[in-house]
Amino acid sequence: MIGMPPVPLYARNGSEIRVTVKCSSAAVYKYINPLPLFSSDTVLIALYFYALTSNRIEKSVREGASHRIIMAEQTFIMIKPDGVQRGLIGEIISRFEKKGFYLKGLKLVTVERAFAEKHYADLSAKPFFNGLVDYIISGPVVAMIWEGKNVVTTGRKIIGATNPAQSEPGTIRGDFAIDIGRNVIHGSDSVESANKEIALWFPDGPAAWQSALHSWIYE
Repeated sequence: MIGMPPVPLYARNGSEIRVTVKCSSAAVYKYINPLPLFSSDTVLIALYFYALTSNRIEKSVREGASHRIIMAEQTFIMIKPDGVQRGLIGEIISRFEKKGFYLKGLKLVTVERAFAEKHYADLSAKPFFNGLVDYIISGPVVAMIWEGKNVVTTGRKIIGATNPAQSEPGTIRGDFAIDIGRNVIHGSDSVESANKEIALWFPDGPAAWQSALHSWIYE
């Protein structure tokens, strides 16, 4: 006699239907149906038998979620040696967090000259290049990945103009910097630059996670 398949457990919440199916492998599959166009029973039956015929759904859903996280806009932010020495790490992180961005990578490192030269390669022809490199390797820096909607453009606004004298009050440089040669922080100036800098500083990529507050920040 063919045994009956396990009974799906489900709960209705408005137009949302959450289904949990326990298969013989003890794996648990969860689905959310956002389409109220079909009857709930029809949706439940369809999801139920689809779960029974696939042992790769949970993996696909998990990988799909990770893919969506990775594809969100990210930027590279670095707290320079003067910012670290002045104890501004917590203040700077707090400003990005309070805005609603997610921290996806963080490390405190002392940069070697060759690495600093690679980071600032696009400025190698500038007369201030050697002084800039000396400045960056003079002490530890905090390298970070931040993620969120329009994070590159908004991040630059949070940071302020390159020259602190031209930075508005309320920006990081406007509040905490005076000279352009000690302007506390670096931020990617484009999505392309961000991707390049993240790949350089974080070769293993960002941490794949999503804040539980996501729905309270984004529509």
